[in-house]
Amino acid sequence: MDNLIDASSAIVNQIDSGIQLSGAALEYSYQGGYLSSGTVSSTAHISSEQLDAYNSALAGMATYQPYGDVQEVLTLKAEQELELMSNAVDTFTEVVVDMISVVEVAEISSEAATPEEQAEVQEYVATNQEILTISQEQVDTYNQSVDDIETHANAASAYLGVAANEDAVAFLQTGAENNNSNANLASVVYDANKQWVKMAWDGTNNATAVYLNGNNFGMDFYVSDADVLTAGSESEFYLTSPTYLGYQCFMTGEGCSEG
Repeated sequence: MDNLIDASSAIVNQIDSGIQLSGAALEYSYQGGYLSSGTVSSTAHISSEQLDAYNSALAGMATYQPYGDVQEVLTLKAEQELELMSNAVDTFTEVVVDMISVVEVAEISSEAATPEEQAEVQEYVATNQEILTISQEQVDTYNQSVDDIETHANAASAYLGVAANEDAVAFLQTGAENNNSNANLASVVYDANKQWVKMAWDGTNNATAVYLNGNNFGMDFYVSDADVLTAGSESEFYLTSPTYLGYQCFMTGEGCSEG
């Protein structure tokens, strides 16, 4: 609709200028003594870009939905959350790489079974203490990135899960129609505490929400913490990580166990 308004208005403005030019011609050309620069007509021309924009907007109206498309809105929200999650994973990965020496320290210290081996660990740590030390800033960045990953992953999964449920989408779409509003103008949020996805309609105090905990439309999305970590332990991200492969294998590709 916005495209149609803009495109049609642009052409109307050009036609308006053309009408003014024509009116001036009819009014003054018979009198003599009134001349234009000879280029005024070009300011009333309709460009190919304006024509294409208008015809494209007309074609778009064939599938225009005056109340918006709830499924599309939810999908776009999910894409935004997935991008934020990806950024958080990048931050997480960077800080883990900065702190990766802790993996080596954990390995060599736990494997030191004799006083001689423990002495070697002591000497290694004393010599390299500065580069082995982890800062509070790194820990803060790590903690925040883990929180952000979970937050954005949950939100994306919530939006995609609702978008895939036809009954839930129809319910939210009806909410837009009942509030005489458009889904594209709605405020869409996933609330982890209330365990719902809510669409609030601009210009009203009304909102429509669907629960994700089994109370609506068969959507029971929550799994146990153990299930989350089990799924993670089977992921490529984990199976190529330093904690799974071991420090030497991850850093140098040497000492990797087969299989």
